[in-house]
Amino acid sequence: MKYLKDVRKNLKLTQPQMAEKLNYSKSHYIQVENEFTKPSFEFLQRVFDLAEGKIDMNKFFQ
Repeated sequence: MKYLKDVRKNLKLTQPQMAEKLNYSKSHYIQVENEFTKPSFEFLQRVFDLAEGKIDMNKFFQ
């Protein structure tokens, strides 16, 4: 998910840091970011909350 990677980079976080802040394992986070696994609603909600609502959720579904 290019947009997920963009969000993470805008937050100035590494993959392990992002995974920790979202309370997911590093391997799960990387699988989602690299599109091996689809994100759950809960996962996307945590990303939205972490970004303080300053992201376009529609971009995750394009």
